Amino acid sequence: MSDNKQLIRGTMILTASIFLSKILGLIYVFPFKAIVGLDGLALYQYGYTPYTILLSISTLGIPLAVSKFVSKYNALGDYRTGQRLFKSGIVVMSVSGAIAFIVLFLLAEPIARQVIDPDALKGNTIEDAVFTIRMVSVALVIVPVMSLIRGYFQGFESMGPTAVSQVIEQLIRIVFILLLTYLIIEVWQGELGTAVGFATFGAFVGALGGMVVLLVYWSKRKGHIQQQVETSVVDHQIPLTKMYKELVSYAVPIAFVGIATPLFQMVDLMSFNRAMISIGYSQMEADMYFGAFAQAAHKLILIPVAVATALSLTILPTVTKAFVNNEREELQRHITQTYQIILFISIPAALGLVLLSNPFYAALFGLEDMAIGAPILKYYAPVAILFSLFAVTASLLQGINRQKFVVIALLTGLAFKAVLNYPFIVWFDAFGAIFATGLGYVIAVGINIWAVGKYAKYNYSFLLKRILLISLFATVMGMIVLLVRNGMYYFVPLNSSINALTTAIVSVVMGLAVYMYMSYRSGLAGQILGKRFKFLSKKKRQSLDG
Repeated sequence: MSDNKQLIRGTMILTASIFLSKILGLIYVFPFKAIVGLDGLALYQYGYTPYTILLSISTLGIPLAVSKFVSKYNALGDYRTGQRLFKSGIVVMSVSGAIAFIVLFLLAEPIARQVIDPDALKGNTIEDAVFTIRMVSVALVIVPVMSLIRGYFQGFESMGPTAVSQVIEQLIRIVFILLLTYLIIEVWQGELGTAVGFATFGAFVGALGGMVVLLVYWSKRKGHIQQQVETSVVDHQIPLTKMYKELVSYAVPIAFVGIATPLFQMVDLMSFNRAMISIGYSQMEADMYFGAFAQAAHKLILIPVAVATALSLTILPTVTKAFVNNEREELQRHITQTYQIILFISIPAALGLVLLSNPFYAALFGLEDMAIGAPILKYYAPVAILFSLFAVTASLLQGINRQKFVVIALLTGLAFKAVLNYPFIVWFDAFGAIFATGLGYVIAVGINIWAVGKYAKYNYSFLLKRILLISLFATVMGMIVLLVRNGMYYFVPLNSSINALTTAIVSVVMGLAVYMYMSYRSGLAGQILGKRFKFLSKKKRQSLDG
């Protein structure tokens, strides 16, 4: 197999594993919520949000950065430099992981006191939140080291270890979470705080599984890697300080993209409950609204985001190549294609979630708290479009070597979110947090879009026409979905999860059929997705670009 084909194959395997891991991470929340309820979801998020941020800080986008660094020097025939980085990196990541663990462990009580009302008679307690945060903090000891090992393998264009370890890690984590929470609550009649605390400990158990997989791969491949190191034709003898400076220059923009959503969620963690309690809600009610917003609805809207970004990100290496080679027409075409894929999927998906918020929520999370969760899902769904656009525009800016605008965009959007979140919740109830998130992402995406236009010299005029066409088809689809949904309500009342699921499936199938038929007949689907799904462009049609 040629090096190029091997790289393409490895990239496809890695992309598939990331997508599978994300989907598994999204769907497990449905049975988890059935066991622990909305207040349990909220408690889980109280622990997981600060953990994710400290994990991102302690790893700093290391897997991709190490991969890029090692790949660069391997290509120059200098395998020793990559090995020196790996050996010293193990120590650095071990220390940073240990520091992150200690910091989160010690901050558990201050964070919990910021989130939980100490005078509340019902709902999650400060002790529950402290236990949950400290249980998840243990994972910080091992995950940064695991990230470094994955990046080193990827630098040798070996994607299998990362792919397999990610999937195994996720599977072990999910099985541990669901099995242990079920046993604690349903079998042993334990406390909710205990169950959720052990659920977050699943991050450590899953990481152990992933590490075992990586060590097995290492034992099999270390001999081959050492042979390559010994055949190095050059040794740049780069000082460690200079080496890490270069690594950080790769890593920081990557880390900022990955940390965007957790940072927005951290703002909610610090202000959501206090704002809700200030306008008359109890701690228990605030917990339930936070669980519906930060976990239930958030996980659901990430499904179309994952699909859209997975399809669009496969184009990004070609964007980088076109930019480096100064192929302006190719660059324009690939950027247009990337935007189109995102919008073609995310616009109708968001509209569908808005119109079917009640049956979707009832089918996946139950009827008992639909009055809380469904309206939040309805208002939150359009933000999925912004999530998708931010991820892709950030990657486009990395592709054209303008990473600093990603950092500027994120910090600006986050500042607006931080300033507006509390007053918005006071003015608009729980929906205020959604509006603040949406506005923050509008600003961040706006900066990214401007930067892509300026530095890639991208003309948005054609894309605006395409957005109008996609929006028109989505509107027609929405009208059909409304008719089908209301008709289903007449024959299948929304009084059980099975009925809700039936209504959701029938409505989605009919809406999707109409949307794809219009897209196919007009040639839109073939123009956007034809290279991935050949049947969509099997008939020769006049180009819509003409």
